[in-house]
Amino acid sequence: KIEGEQVLNQRLAVTVSDAWNKVSLGAQNQPYEAWTQGGLTLDHLRFWAGIEPGKSLMAAPPFSGGSGQKPPRLPTFRAGMPPDELVGLFELLYAADGSIVTLGRTEPARFAGEPGVRFEFAVLRKSDGVQLQGVGWLAVRNNQLFASTFVAPRLAFFPRLLPRAEAVVATAKIR
Repeated sequence: KIEGEQVLNQRLAVTVSDAWNKVSLGAQNQPYEAWTQGGLTLDHLRFWAGIEPGKSLMAAPPFSGGSGQKPPRLPTFRAGMPPDELVGLFELLYAADGSIVTLGRTEPARFAGEPGVRFEFAVLRKSDGVQLQGVGWLAVRNNQLFASTFVAPRLAFFPRLLPRAEAVVATAKIR
């Protein structure tokens, strides 16, 4: 369990008052940090801190290349992307496993003290058909992307855990 001030990638600080569990992503080498209250299949709060232009928001998934398939397109950040394209990166990220992602409302918002965007989305998870609800926040500073998303099953976990995720995200500060 983690509590108190947490510094992510030496670039983003958040304060945690309600204990979260930090998930070890092991050999996956993901460019984000993941936290959960009840387990990754039930909920997750992810943070991207200082993603440089040309870098992906996720590590490439294993790809067999069979049947003439192309590897999945990776959500890659580019300097100067408009807000709708930035939000589209997260649509690609959550659809990379074949899940169906539907974008909802997008609105200007501050994230980590910077002008940015808050966006909502739904995910129909391919692996088990569970309907997830998600929200994300993002901002670009000095051509680096800072973002956070929270995703949980739509009916019970999302409404119950969203205030906890929002409380952490509201404390985000770029270092």
